[in-house]
Amino acid sequence: MNKTIAFIGGGNMASAIIGGILKAGIATKDRLIATSKTEKTAASLKERFGILTTTDNLAAASQADILFLAVKPHLFAEIITEIKDHVRPDALIISIAAGQTIEKIESAFAREIRLVRAMPNTPALVGEAMSALCANQNATEADLADAGEIFHSFGECETVPEAMIDTVIGVSGSSPAYVYMFIEAMADAAVADGMPRTQAYKFAAQAVLGSAKMVLETGTHPGALKDAVCSPGGTTIEAVAVLEQQGLRSAVIAAQRACVQKSKDMS
Repeated sequence: MNKTIAFIGGGNMASAIIGGILKAGIATKDRLIATSKTEKTAASLKERFGILTTTDNLAAASQADILFLAVKPHLFAEIITEIKDHVRPDALIISIAAGQTIEKIESAFAREIRLVRAMPNTPALVGEAMSALCANQNATEADLADAGEIFHSFGECETVPEAMIDTVIGVSGSSPAYVYMFIEAMADAAVADGMPRTQAYKFAAQAVLGSAKMVLETGTHPGALKDAVCSPGGTTIEAVAVLEQQGLRSAVIAAQRACVQKSKDMS
């Protein structure tokens, strides 16, 4: 991809995306620019990735073929007001902020823009993100292809209608927190039964990783995979019966739907 890619904001998610771009060879270091509020952070990004860095948002925005808006949602209005007259008319803008709808962003720019709204999650930091992409009516198929190439460089991505973004936040954006709680609970039980804490975390986390891989790579329904582990009168079905009795499924569904509702309220 022979394009200059600029990031307004150089935080964790931007760093994960930059790392994926470089690893996949999508852009060379001299075609990547990231901004930060402080010279210290800019220097840190430059040292880590060897890319161009600056504290000047206008300079970065004016050079970008693809411009990532990677600042916190509450800063969007301020940042867009600052850069909107300096963004090239043919630039593709990609937003990764929660709660910032396509309509809001278009309104802030107050002109026609090509825009992709993206929702990655924190496993991007280890190259295992699940990201959702949705585009405004001005974005082209080529724009979506470029965005998809970038987001596939640090995980998986799917295109969804914007109406599904709140659901995406519930099922992948926020869900790593639920999974961490599940891993922690399994590890706590193992510790209670005598396993050292560090080893307990490894056993629990690897079990979750392997189980997820089984779902993704076999294409088998999770219920069928569960059934395959549950021998008649065995240990697993005993545990499953207690989980059902304690309401695991209903708790997860209720929590995730509360997350989705909060996302809708924020938007």
